Amino acid sequence: MKKRVTLTFPKRTVQMPLTYRLAKDFNIASNIIRAQVAPNQVGKLVLELLGDIDAIEAAIDWMQSQEIGVSLASREITINEEQCVDCGLCTGVCPTEALILEPDTFKLSFRRSLCIVCEQCIPACPVQAISTTF
Repeated sequence: MKKRVTLTFPKRTVQMPLTYRLAKDFNIASNIIRAQVAPNQVGKLVLELLGDIDAIEAAIDWMQSQEIGVSLASREITINEEQCVDCGLCTGVCPTEALILEPDTFKLSFRRSLCIVCEQCIPACPVQAISTTF
């Protein structure tokens, strides 16, 4: 089971070795999608959790008991096809190759299943055809 979560850390828990604890205590693999963490400041972390559904739920309960805010990330990338000019600038910043230019048509193709919603494509789009939805 895969689940994407956004974590908000209070100042006192920012230095907790969270991914280590998830792996060791709950047997959960975690992929860090985005991180904004600094000592003595509130931190935010977007994680993709991979493991048994019961273990993921137990880990979420544990994180909440540590006063870490947990919210399920349900955002998705959307592309306005009428605005898109198929320039391909977004393909150069996409780390998972979810955005590609089709070699025979040179039209932008979005492979949603590969997208990790890192949002790097949004500022790369010169016509602002890419956005996120909740």
